[in-house]
Amino acid sequence: MIPPSHPRYRSLITRERLARCAQKGIVTPEGLAAHGRGEAFDYLIGERTTDSACIAERTAAALLKSARHPVISVNGNTAALAASEISSLQKASGALVEVNLFHRTEKRVQQIEHLLCEAGADVFSGESERLLPLHHDRAWCRRGGIFSADVVLVPLEDGDRCEALVGMGKTVVAIDLNPLSRTARTASLTIVDELTRALPQITHACYGLSKNEGIDLIASLDNHYLLTDAIREMTMRLSHALD
Repeated sequence: MIPPSHPRYRSLITRERLARCAQKGIVTPEGLAAHGRGEAFDYLIGERTTDSACIAERTAAALLKSARHPVISVNGNTAALAASEISSLQKASGALVEVNLFHRTEKRVQQIEHLLCEAGADVFSGESERLLPLHHDRAWCRRGGIFSADVVLVPLEDGDRCEALVGMGKTVVAIDLNPLSRTARTASLTIVDELTRALPQITHACYGLSKNEGIDLIASLDNHYLLTDAIREMTMRLSHALD
């Protein structure tokens, strides 16, 4: 029996939650595969929040709090895994929450919005338009939401949309356990941490950051360093894997 305090216990609960949401259509088969890739990288960092990830999470809070129009973009996996954490972060940051999907149907959008609302989030909804320069359904968003945002938090993102958002001049904060992914390398700021560990850390920092600390964190943002440090952590763990 795995005790609740063990990281493996969290993994089991996470898989059960994803499986239930997949049965309802909230999570797609492709989403399940993507989660499995992320879990592999989480093992490589020891299923923990590294020091550099802590810096990234505090910097993310500073960016959200200083933004003119921050938006948290949510897909099926994010809603399934962390609806309540998204709700808490929204309250702390003042950001809009908008659903944006690669495998988009109106039914899925409504299911995910309902899941978020049940968790206490105030979801930005309404008429969607094909506003982003993409050839797939991630292009659909709301004019007053993601399209108008200056800072977008994109947990569990795909590289195409991350590139498009950065190309539109937006500051993009990604949560991605794979420091080698196109999303991680394209984002303005990448948090190499597991979603349900990262979101509470960002929320906590939103409440605790002073204005001057936020300014300093944004001024010293170095995404290349954050990715390099994540790779160093993984390499170091692998080099001692059989000790």
